[in-house]
Amino acid sequence: MKNQRPELVIEEYFLGKTWAWGLFEDRFGTIRQCFKVEMNGLVEGNQLTLDEQFFYEDGTGSKRLWKINALGNGFYEGTAGDVAGTAKGQSSGNAFEWTYMLDLPVSGRTWRVKLDDRLYLQEDDKIINIARVSKWGFHLGRLTFFFSKEMGVLNSARPLI
Repeated sequence: MKNQRPELVIEEYFLGKTWAWGLFEDRFGTIRQCFKVEMNGLVEGNQLTLDEQFFYEDGTGSKRLWKINALGNGFYEGTAGDVAGTAKGQSSGNAFEWTYMLDLPVSGRTWRVKLDDRLYLQEDDKIINIARVSKWGFHLGRLTFFFSKEMGVLNSARPLI
């Protein structure tokens, strides 16, 4: 949110190791999947490379490798293997808005869904991330993540694997 502190600069926050945990709930509020994420970020010039490894409660996993370019004035663009086209983002105060189309495996098929991510940096150096998931303008559900730079937070979260 504009003028809110602490200021979120994603290439600074996601540099090095970051951990996350969260869940996906469908449009009816039913929790469909819980997960943990281990991330490693590297910054070279104006580009953040963010290597994400997802661990799901059903024992499966996935990976995503982001290449995120800082364009200046708080604007960003990024790509990843399962992202269709280019993700667009903007940082303002403690908030970061990130929108993109994701090719999501669902029951043996691939659905192209839209994600509208909103990340909010808290004073304790944690991030709350709420993402609206939609397809053809219809709300499918919501992802809720919590990010931390402290590895121990995942040990205290519900074990998945």
